[in-house]
Amino acid sequence: MWNYIIQLTGALRTIHTQGLACHTLDPTKILLIDNKARIRVNCCGIHDVLNFDPNVANPLASMPQYQQEDLVNLGKLMVALACNSVLALQRDNIQTALELINRSYSRDLAMLVVCLLTSQRIKSINDVMPMIGARFYTALETATQRADTYESEISKEIHNGRLFRLLTKLNTIVDRPQLHLDSSWSETGDRYMLKLFRDYVFHQVTDDGRPWLDLAHIVSVLNKLDAGSSDKICLMSHDEQNILVTSYAELKRCFERSFNEILQAASSHKTALS
Repeated sequence: MWNYIIQLTGALRTIHTQGLACHTLDPTKILLIDNKARIRVNCCGIHDVLNFDPNVANPLASMPQYQQEDLVNLGKLMVALACNSVLALQRDNIQTALELINRSYSRDLAMLVVCLLTSQRIKSINDVMPMIGARFYTALETATQRADTYESEISKEIHNGRLFRLLTKLNTIVDRPQLHLDSSWSETGDRYMLKLFRDYVFHQVTDDGRPWLDLAHIVSVLNKLDAGSSDKICLMSHDEQNILVTSYAELKRCFERSFNEILQAASSHKTALS
């Protein structure tokens, strides 16, 4: 309950400090997101657009009145939340709803609702802040933890995207049927080393011939290639007749040269067509 109140208060404060009003602070205009942990105020500004009068000399003159209406609507919204029903906002039910809030919730919450509905002690959104008190710290801590979680997940996706681009380029090189009408292009020079590297990453087998699957190995090796590490790597052909010892730095140079060659071939083809 307090989490929603704090979020609504913060949203109103952002709007009011810009000299504007919400106009649409109603239970039907509140969106619940993020497993109902976050709220969004919908349709803000619709009232200003639909009721705009170009003949009014100063359209902001009535803004303090509209902001006061926002505070009253905030109180009504709190009543609906506390009673879990919009029927509590009806004139015949409001007194019963206030009595229910007094019995079921803290004195701070009941006092805040009464002050909002009757405009007592609360003349602006800033007057709401002291009545919420230290509960802001709990909301701030929750928001910080949520931000840390999102940042951690986004960081993973950044690395996933980097490795995806690397694999995409590698697959445009390895086993390419031909380039410049050369059908052996992918089997010679830099491309042959990259083909052996592809097998080293994805096609390893155990001593008894079973596929060896290790995601940590795949990610580690691809990161070393992307970074151009000086670590050595031993590459072996399928028939075990060819063994190459090289570094990830050299493989990266082979990788970049081969991909740039494909880019140049693609660019020259576009130029010829144009």
